[in-house]
Amino acid sequence: MKILFELLSTQSVSGDEAEISNRIINFIEKRKNSWKVLPEVFFGEKFHDCILLRFGNPTTAVFAHLDTIGFMARYENQLIPVGGPEIIPGTPLIGKDSLGEISCKLIGDEEACFHDFPRKIDRGTRLSFAQNIRIDSEFIQAAYLDNRLGIYNALTLCESLENGWVIFSTYEEHGGGSMPFLLKFIQETAPIKQALISDITWITEGVHHHQGVVISIRDKFIPRKKFLDRVIQLAEESGIPFQLEVEAFGGSDGKEIQFSPFAIDWCFIGAAEDHVHTPDEKVSLKDLDSMIKMYQFLLQVL
Repeated sequence: MKILFELLSTQSVSGDEAEISNRIINFIEKRKNSWKVLPEVFFGEKFHDCILLRFGNPTTAVFAHLDTIGFMARYENQLIPVGGPEIIPGTPLIGKDSLGEISCKLIGDEEACFHDFPRKIDRGTRLSFAQNIRIDSEFIQAAYLDNRLGIYNALTLCESLENGWVIFSTYEEHGGGSMPFLLKFIQETAPIKQALISDITWITEGVHHHQGVVISIRDKFIPRKKFLDRVIQLAEESGIPFQLEVEAFGGSDGKEIQFSPFAIDWCFIGAAEDHVHTPDEKVSLKDLDSMIKMYQFLLQVL
């Protein structure tokens, strides 16, 4: 799990995904020759910090977003949330500006939040939760399991994937924005009919740890039932543990697929976490294992 620890230790608040993108590109270049199929890799300034891997003759794509929630320095000691981080006073934050490394604490509340760093921080500097990775026989707990585990799942899938796209997108936590040009490129290069969203969802009264990966029937948005029924039937045939989710809120890159001008079915499939958007996100290792196995199975049969 070395790559997962490296991913978790890399900052990438929405709009500042260059470092995590470079780390993933380096990983791909080192490992791709050992994968079952050598992919065609698309990245660079044309794609901003997004990465696309084309394996064989794809009809299905897997999307995993690179960015995390966090904060942006405003004026004086003010902070503005990026995405939807939980505002917990006393939470350690880290970052870097023109004068050097930053380590401070979050103060304030939902109405107005601040940092306690002893000097002004450059305007626009992104701060994120200080990382504290904890792992035992049952759980992994850290900041940014959403969506580092989704990235980890997608990279693991690359080892055995024969036909499909694997795409690493940006901006997802703060409104999206990279999906339209990614979808256009995909449909012009090697078009797809369906997509799976490799992301992390929530523990709720109906979704529990150790019960398997979550297949989302709906969040704020509703995928096409015909496709969902097929995915669920295949999941049942796989014998891999899974649970079904029905929620009224939340969203993912699936929203932008549904709003696009392309007729692409989509489904969100991911492990569930406790303590969402805090430094203490918590995911069952059993559920993560189910997520990895489910993606490997579905990409063979969809």
